[in-house]
Amino acid sequence: MSNTKKIALMSTLVLLLAVTAIFNFVLAGTRSTTVDGDASVQVNYFTTYRAERNTTRSEEFVQLDSVITAYAMDTPEYSAAVQRKQELVEMMEDELVMESIIKTIGFSDAAVAIGNTSNINVFINANELDAQTVTKIFYALEVEHNVRDGKIIIMPVYAES
Repeated sequence: MSNTKKIALMSTLVLLLAVTAIFNFVLAGTRSTTVDGDASVQVNYFTTYRAERNTTRSEEFVQLDSVITAYAMDTPEYSAAVQRKQELVEMMEDELVMESIIKTIGFSDAAVAIGNTSNINVFINANELDAQTVTKIFYALEVEHNVRDGKIIIMPVYAES
C-alpha cells in the first residue's frame, strides 16, 4: 500500500473517530450509572465531556504514534506527527490550567476546549452568567493564554453536581 493511501486511510479513520466522539458527547447528556451494585453515581455533562475528550485524544495519540513508528525520522510525515503530538500535549495542559482557574473563581465545574484555530470554548456549570462574571473569566483566560477579543466563547451549562 502506498504512503498516500496509508495517510488517506488514517486521516479518514481519525475523522470518523472524531465524528463518533462528537455524536456520543452530544447525545449522552446527563445520565446516571450504577457502580458496585446499588450505589448510583451521577455522571454529568462535564464528566462526560472530559471522558470523551480524553478518549478522542488518546486515539489520536495512537494514530500519531503509528505514523511516528512507520516513518523514518527525516521524513515530513514523521515531523508532522511529532509536531501535532506536541501541539496536543500543549493544548491539554492549557485546558487543564484554564479549568482550574475557572474553578478558583468560584464555579463548581468547567470544561475548556481549545480548537485548532486558537478559539477557546468555555463551558461553565451555571444557570446563567452576568456581565461581571463573564468579564472576570475572560480576563483570567486572556492573561493566561494571551488570547484577544472574539477568540473566547463562554457558555453556561447547568449540570447538577
